[in-house]
Formats: sequence, C-alpha cells, structure tokens
Amino acid sequence: MTPLDRPLRREVEIDGKPYTLILDPEGLKLNAKGHRKGLALNWTDLVSGDAALAAALQASTAD
Repeated sequence: MTPLDRPLRREVEIDGKPYTLILDPEGLKLNAKGHRKGLALNWTDLVSGDAALAAALQASTAD
C-alpha cells in the first residue's frame, strides 16, 4: 500500500459542478473549484462515527 504522506488533489463533478477533493494525512477537504471554503473532515472523526456531527457543526457555523 502507498502511504498518504502528502496532499493528493483530484477534481470531481457533483451535480454538474466541479469540485476539488484534497486527501492529506489529516483528513479530506471538498471545495467548490476556485473557492477556498468548503467541507473538511478529519480521519479520526470519520472512523469514530463523528463525521456526520462534524459536518453538521461545520455547516451551522459557515457564513
């Protein structure tokens, strides 16, 4: 298996809109292409089952 030791960027299309997905050793980030703000999840939140709670909290504090 190849270790994830630096950020890995990929473009993904969701509902016809381009997004940037970044996987790094801390977690993952999903941003609308060309934007800085987006959704971020830590790997520990994902494996502990707290990912939904973390996403809901982040969405509630977004501008």
